[in-house]
Amino acid sequence: MANPNPERIPVIVGVGQVNDRPQDPLEGMDSGELMVAALGAADEDAGGGWLADADSLEIVSQLSFPQLNPLTDSVAKGCGMSPAHTFQTALPNGDSPILLLNRAANRIGAGEGTIACVVGAEALRTAAAHAKAAAAKAGSDHTPNALRDAAHRVKKGYRQSYGLTVPVDVYPLYENAGRAAYGQSLEEAQAESGAIWSGFSEVANENPAAWIHDPRKPEEIVAADENNRPIAFPYTKLQVANSSVNQGAGFIVTSLAEARRRGVPDDRIVYVGMGAAAHESDDFLERDTFEASPSMAVSLRRAMELNAVETSDIDHIELYSCFPCVPKMARRVIDWPLDKPMTVFGGLTFGGGPIGNYMSHAVASMVLKLRETGGKGLLFANGGYATHNHTILLASAPIAAASFPQDFDYQAEADEARGEVPDLDQEYEGKAEIESYTVHYRRDGSPRMGTVLARTPDGTRTLAMVAPDDTATIAFLTDGKVEPVGTSGTVVRDTDDIAYWERIS
Repeated sequence: MANPNPERIPVIVGVGQVNDRPQDPLEGMDSGELMVAALGAADEDAGGGWLADADSLEIVSQLSFPQLNPLTDSVAKGCGMSPAHTFQTALPNGDSPILLLNRAANRIGAGEGTIACVVGAEALRTAAAHAKAAAAKAGSDHTPNALRDAAHRVKKGYRQSYGLTVPVDVYPLYENAGRAAYGQSLEEAQAESGAIWSGFSEVANENPAAWIHDPRKPEEIVAADENNRPIAFPYTKLQVANSSVNQGAGFIVTSLAEARRRGVPDDRIVYVGMGAAAHESDDFLERDTFEASPSMAVSLRRAMELNAVETSDIDHIELYSCFPCVPKMARRVIDWPLDKPMTVFGGLTFGGGPIGNYMSHAVASMVLKLRETGGKGLLFANGGYATHNHTILLASAPIAAASFPQDFDYQAEADEARGEVPDLDQEYEGKAEIESYTVHYRRDGSPRMGTVLARTPDGTRTLAMVAPDDTATIAFLTDGKVEPVGTSGTVVRDTDDIAYWERIS
């Protein structure tokens, strides 16, 4: 881009991260207080005086304290801001921080504002303590779970009847289908997961902003035991996002011209590149395949093309990591090697998994890393049920290919790349073939039920349950002796019209 106007070049000048973990969780901050603290830290990082002059505030929605939503007014007041533009996402999706970063860059690039603040936080540690105390006072034995109890997840329907309610129930469908598609044995796939997650734990251990500082070996990650219970096959506790945190993170985006007017040193300025977003259907059973994600591939590839970078040009990367299947799919799209770090923050298990705001921590950590080492950093975000994808580039030097405002919506391209989505048959009975599956576990490590996602002879998709006392089928699905994906069985129905999977020996 010849002779770019510095008034239209978006840069990040301040980042802030907050971990709040008092000995008594009841004394912890709520989500709004964490957001105020995070933006205060970002303002200090930028040299001070930015919040009072900010003209835009955009917030990642939170679910820890739903009664506080929307938080735009209270956060603005707490920060001493009077922004002309405010916005809060509808849901706390994992791609939200990158979406809001791209929106902020567009505002700067369009001349619609000069200083944009983005922030988010979750206080599930404190919320859980309050909910547990309230339940005890009411004499209830219900164990509160903010994720499963969220308003958009409490409905009971076909999917929920077969154990598919929250993300940890669904992502294993991608893990198991992906393993089969990659031609891996269960042992090989688990070794890959262990290697990636062990690397995350090492990065988190060196990052003061991470929640857990406890490096783990690959075999510790994947081996189920009393301290690392199985959650949903093949995932153990150390392979899933750790949402029991009080964490906030935010950042300040401005123009290069404004950064220079305010005296921000060049070595503290990080340039924002162009982004690309695409999504799958909100209905996770309306996917063409569980081996890969067309929208993920389009988001990653397009972002790299827009910024004129190859994989070899990327010095640091953040591949979203709610569950191992996501970075596994993403790294295959861009050919990222297994032995190179895939996070700058520490991953959602060890860095911390504050629901939709994880990537704000990744942005903050990437900015700090680029200030330290220079170079380019790619941020890939994923949200929902492997649904929403948004990728963007950051760099320590101007990005020649970047131009704002930009249209980051590449949905049409993703839709064109998607294969035919099979119809769903909720009443099927008869022969079928396993497309993917998982087994859900109780807290004591015993199977709660199995879920089989199957394809019928005419190509439709259906769900079936595996009863916990069907020990032979549970073993077949989990022991790794034979790859279950692609094997045949029969869907039968009981007197309550619940479908069960019977394996053909």
